[in-house]
Amino acid sequence: MSIKVIIAGFKGKMGATALDMVKGDKDLELAALLDPFAEEEELDGVPVFKDKEQLVGFAADVWVDFTMPKVAYDNTHFALENGFAPVVGTTGFTEKQIEDLIALSQQKALGGLIAPNFAIGAILLMEFAAKASKYFPDLEIIELHHDKKKDAPSGTALKTAELIRDVRQFKKQGAEDEAESLAGARGAEFDGFRIHSVRLPGLVAHQEVIFGAQGEGLTIRHDSYDRISFMSGVNIGIKEVVKRHQLVYGLEHLL
Repeated sequence: MSIKVIIAGFKGKMGATALDMVKGDKDLELAALLDPFAEEEELDGVPVFKDKEQLVGFAADVWVDFTMPKVAYDNTHFALENGFAPVVGTTGFTEKQIEDLIALSQQKALGGLIAPNFAIGAILLMEFAAKASKYFPDLEIIELHHDKKKDAPSGTALKTAELIRDVRQFKKQGAEDEAESLAGARGAEFDGFRIHSVRLPGLVAHQEVIFGAQGEGLTIRHDSYDRISFMSGVNIGIKEVVKRHQLVYGLEHLL
């Protein structure tokens, strides 16, 4: 039996790529599309909605969300309240919002996924970086994205930093008397190390974690050159959340 999928934000680049992926998988069925900028009322026989409230009582299994940070929390909350297991690639959630959504998913006995990054290579980067930080506690994260990305640092960079924080012995890096002659030159501080965000046209999604030690260095880097790189992870997410009864933060929990 096919999994019925709603895609929110299908007019965006990620949403459009997810739309093509769902249409190309015989195990998935496109149930509805949602986007406030949509002008059509249907697409290839699939109903199109502008307002999520129109989806109350709609029959679907999974809510795929590639919208905007300012609406992602409300959308995910709405999905859980209405019985749709959310698969969310929109970033910008606070830790408190994620905790609230996990609690709601438990109450509703619904699976769900909020993933800062759906690329398998990015998941491996996070895992490798956390492992390396045990031995190389001096590090900096540099994330690079297209110039239309609204949040900084990226969700992937924050997730990487959190995983590192969980295993790395705290160390405040840099000179004790370090001073910025230009505010922000050293990037954002997180648990004693720094995160830098680059925004340029032509980029998609890229991240490197640079480690330094006496006499040696280590750089771990991942590049997404095309949004198709995220679709295997989205596909896994859709097919896994329908088997679960609680929302998770991070695709690694479903691999």
